[in-house]
Amino acid sequence: MTTGPPDLRHERALLGAGARVVAGMDEVGRGALAGPVSVGVAVVDASTGPCPTGLTDSKLLTPRARARLVEPTRAWAVGWAVGHAGPAEIDAHGIVTALRIAGLRALAQVRRQVGPVDVVLLDGSHDWLSRPAGFDLFASAELDIDDGPPDPAVRTLVKADMTCSSVAAASVLAKTERDALVAGLARQYPAYRWDSNKGYASAAHVDAIRRLGTTPQHRRSWRIPGAETLPTPVEAAQSTLDGS
Repeated sequence: MTTGPPDLRHERALLGAGARVVAGMDEVGRGALAGPVSVGVAVVDASTGPCPTGLTDSKLLTPRARARLVEPTRAWAVGWAVGHAGPAEIDAHGIVTALRIAGLRALAQVRRQVGPVDVVLLDGSHDWLSRPAGFDLFASAELDIDDGPPDPAVRTLVKADMTCSSVAAASVLAKTERDALVAGLARQYPAYRWDSNKGYASAAHVDAIRRLGTTPQHRRSWRIPGAETLPTPVEAAQSTLDGS
């Protein structure tokens, strides 16, 4: 069980071991039915002091508290960014690769601010960021992922968003930016109530899918509640090939 606010103990251990800069990283939107998956990055170095008061895992904060922390968190971090992968990319590549795409996009942004990142502290127990052997470099260019400096080392840590200041910062920045994006999409598709459910499977969202079907912002490769009779992209393609 974790106690107390997040701190820089893990980051400082990595800096003391030779890292120049360390980036905390966290994702949001993995389980949503609609909208992007988003990955936040917050960079710290040896000069970084204690994080803003009240900063912790975004899930533990009210929307108002998260909003109040955005500017202090941006000012505290040596560099920061949020990367996104949209529904079409999730459908085309799968959710794990979409997380990697969003994370690498965020890293590309912070590299322009602070140079190469040495180590990424990643919330959770699974390294979804590191590119697998044989990663298609041409495809990465098409996805706006740079192929400049080598990718950083990745260290995973369960509940890092509650114990590591940089990961908590990444969590808040990713959550607030994704929420704002989805709220903007809600103005285009008001029936789905994305302004309140942020693309997740609320009762109002599922009811709207049953009545109106899905939109281009829905992840059609998923089994979306209320849209069970709609074909997935794979099924639709096979139907075309079969001539049915």
